[in-house]
Amino acid sequence: MQNILSLPPIWYTFAILSVLTLFGALGTIMSKNPVHSVIYLIVTFFSISAHYILLNAQFLAAVNIIVYAGAIMVLFLFVIMFLNMKQESDEMKNNKLITTAVITALLLGGILIIFLRRAEKQKVDVTSFSSQTGMVEVLGKSLYGEYLLPFELVSVLFLVAMAGAVMLAKREAGERHF
Repeated sequence: MQNILSLPPIWYTFAILSVLTLFGALGTIMSKNPVHSVIYLIVTFFSISAHYILLNAQFLAAVNIIVYAGAIMVLFLFVIMFLNMKQESDEMKNNKLITTAVITALLLGGILIIFLRRAEKQKVDVTSFSSQTGMVEVLGKSLYGEYLLPFELVSVLFLVAMAGAVMLAKREAGERHF
């Protein structure tokens, strides 16, 4: 008990944010209402952004909030409300879904336990920590230096995805002039 009380305040902040992230993620996957799931996902994204701030990566936190909690979640809400999704009460479908979910969770949990047991316990040297970790300059140099090829491949992947979305949208409208 004495060890818990002697922890620095940042550890309490981390613990609270971790619990909030877990509850948000569990609410996302367990909620039956799709709109509530999106709201729980927004809570999860905000708490992950707070974790980024704790790691001194303010730029990543801002991008996470703007892109994911902002744009992507608004898109999800728009699609959910546009489709007007209704719950189906097919009992057989629910039983298969629950069985599949339990089997998948057990398999993933087993794989996670295997990897965690094999993982090496690494000691962190606080004196060698760089205060520039997570800053925009270091992130830019890393993206355009060491990770240039994967960064460019991801940009080509996004370009192909956008072209595919435009093509699908035009196909539904009846226009096929490419």
